[in-house]
Amino acid sequence: MIEIRMRILPFGLQVIVHCERASVGGSADSVNWNRIRNPVLKRLQVSGLGETLGDVMTNPDDHAGPVTLSVTALAGVPEIRAGDDLAVILIGVVRAAGVRLAATDIVVVAQKIVSKAEGRFAELSNAVPSARALELAAVCGKDPRFVELVLGEASEVVRCAKDVLIVRHRLGFVVANAGIDQSNIGHAGQVLLLPEHPDASAEVLRGRFTEAFGAAPAVIISDSFGRPWRQGVTGVALGCAGIGALWDRRGELDRHGRPLLVTQVAIGDAVAAAAALVIGEAAEGRPVAIVRGVPAAAFAAPCPAAELVRPAATDLFR
Repeated sequence: MIEIRMRILPFGLQVIVHCERASVGGSADSVNWNRIRNPVLKRLQVSGLGETLGDVMTNPDDHAGPVTLSVTALAGVPEIRAGDDLAVILIGVVRAAGVRLAATDIVVVAQKIVSKAEGRFAELSNAVPSARALELAAVCGKDPRFVELVLGEASEVVRCAKDVLIVRHRLGFVVANAGIDQSNIGHAGQVLLLPEHPDASAEVLRGRFTEAFGAAPAVIISDSFGRPWRQGVTGVALGCAGIGALWDRRGELDRHGRPLLVTQVAIGDAVAAAAALVIGEAAEGRPVAIVRGVPAAAFAAPCPAAELVRPAATDLFR
C-alpha cells in the first residue's frame, strides 16, 4: 500500500509518502555476499550497515514494516540577489523553521537561487548575434540575442525547430535553451544561466551546513528539465554532494536470487523530482526543501551529479 499525504505547516508545505512493504521471505543470513558485486552494498556489508533500510532488497524479512519518505518545503526565503551569501540565508531559514538537520537529510536547493547568488545573470543587450545565432533564430523564432547566449553555454546544437532549441550544455546536459531562464528574474532584459559548477556549489553549501548544524546533510541543486518522448517537466539534479547521485545496484540480488545486471538508480533525479512537488514551478516562492527517509544505502558511496550525464559515445539515438 502506498499513501501520499500533503499538509500545510507553519514553515512550509510537506508531502509524506508512506509505503507498507510486504514480507517476501529470505534473511540476511541467506545472502551470499560473495555474489554481490555492487560497491555500495559491499561497503554496507563491511561497515555493518547491511541491516539498514538501504539493504531491504537483500534482507527483506527484517524490514517488512512501513517506510516513510517526507518532503518539506521551507518558507521565508527572501529574493536572492547577486553576491548574497546563500548559505547564511538558508541556514537562517532552516533555523527559523525549527528544523535540526541530520546527516541522513537531503537539502534540495532550486538552481535559480544558486545562480542568482553566484551572479549568473546576462544582459540580452550585451549579446551580439553571430551568423550561426541568426540562422538558428530564423528557424526557432527566438530572439537572436537569446540564441547567442544559448550558444555560449552549449557544446553542440542537438535540435532546432519552431519554438524549440535543444542543445548539449557544456556540462553535458541535453536541455532546451541550455537551461537559460527568464522566469522569476524581475528584469525583462536579463536572463539567468545555470551555475558554472553545480557539483562544487553543492559541496560548498554542504560544508557551510555542516559548520552550522554539526551534521553533514546531503545537498542537491535541482532544476526542471523536459524529457524525450514525455510531456511536461520534472525535477533533475544538477549538483550533488554527500549522496550517490547514481546508485549502482548491479550485482544485488532480486527477490528470487537473480543478480541485477543493469540497474542503476538515478537517486539525485528522483529526490529532485520529489522535491519539485513542494518547491513548485511558478510563483510558489519556496526554493528549498528538506527530504527525509531516503534509503541509507544511497549515502554509502557519494558521487556528483555529473555521474548522471550519459556519455555522448553511448547515445544510441543519434
